[in-house]
Amino acid sequence: MQHLNKAVDQVRRQGHRQLLRQGEAHLKGTKYWWLKNSPELTADAALRFEELKKAGLKVARAWELKELFQHIWNCATVKQAEAFFENWYARAIQCGLGPVKKVVKMIMKHLSNLLNYLVWRISNGVVEGLNSEIQTVKSNVRGYRSFESYRTAILFHCGKLEMLP
Repeated sequence: MQHLNKAVDQVRRQGHRQLLRQGEAHLKGTKYWWLKNSPELTADAALRFEELKKAGLKVARAWELKELFQHIWNCATVKQAEAFFENWYARAIQCGLGPVKKVVKMIMKHLSNLLNYLVWRISNGVVEGLNSEIQTVKSNVRGYRSFESYRTAILFHCGKLEMLP
């Protein structure tokens, strides 16, 4: 999803530059509308966003493909996900948007990994979070004299332990 968000943003920036050359600024201040899943917008902003989505802009097509792709996570079986992906892939390749096509091809290369998630429903998010905490410990101290001290600090921090008074 991160890669699709980047592609949507690239398409938005390209479209914004093109509109500015024509003297229009329809996309000004709309970056996060396109990137969030369901942005919390005021009534006026929501109305404007709906108008932009219906205006035939390239960013609206890219956004629609990104939103549609999220439905793959709701597929109950791998076969269902493969069928969904085939339809989405055909639509995304024909969209004519370079940044989106690039991401679509990258997803195609990693499709087996994506389908594995649907089988096992586990991710490496917890490990990434722990690694982030370890890096925080490492940067806060700016070096250890021994590995044992470093290990103790990691266990102390990640174990949510408190110092005795």
